[in-house]
Amino acid sequence: MATLKKKIDANKLNLKDQVVAINRVTKVVKGGKNMSFAALVVVGDPAEGVVGFGSGKAKEVPQAIRKGIESAKKNLVKVNLTETTIPHQVLGRFGSGQVLLKPAPEGTGVIAGGAVRAVMTSAGVQNVLTKSLGTANPHNVIKATFAALTQLRDKQEVAALRGKAVEEL
Repeated sequence: MATLKKKIDANKLNLKDQVVAINRVTKVVKGGKNMSFAALVVVGDPAEGVVGFGSGKAKEVPQAIRKGIESAKKNLVKVNLTETTIPHQVLGRFGSGQVLLKPAPEGTGVIAGGAVRAVMTSAGVQNVLTKSLGTANPHNVIKATFAALTQLRDKQEVAALRGKAVEEL
């Protein structure tokens, strides 16, 4: 399903960033070992329901985080929410990572592990049940979470797809 994704302007949003993972990478070269850092970052505006992720690599940690934030601002997505939770249950897949997202009643909170929790809180979801299946690799888990979030449809969208009124659903 090819949907036209419109670009979200990061400058108009009040974005909060969260570092999910920092990985120290060593490359062995003739002169010894070259150390480098890779940072996986999630940025989002909870009030607007906008979230994005990015990764950055650099010789120092702060530079890697800054590059990750810049990368994350370039691929922001809008999440369809119903008040404080998600509209329906959804399973996102990426590689061997699978993430199950379930709507939860008011007062439940965000029941999620590391990488998924960062995405959910940044997106402004306050009540949700999640389960990460398969790999624990944070890169694949985050990509699977984004795959799940892009599958979410609100009632108006579903009604339009079925050619019915919202009251008929």
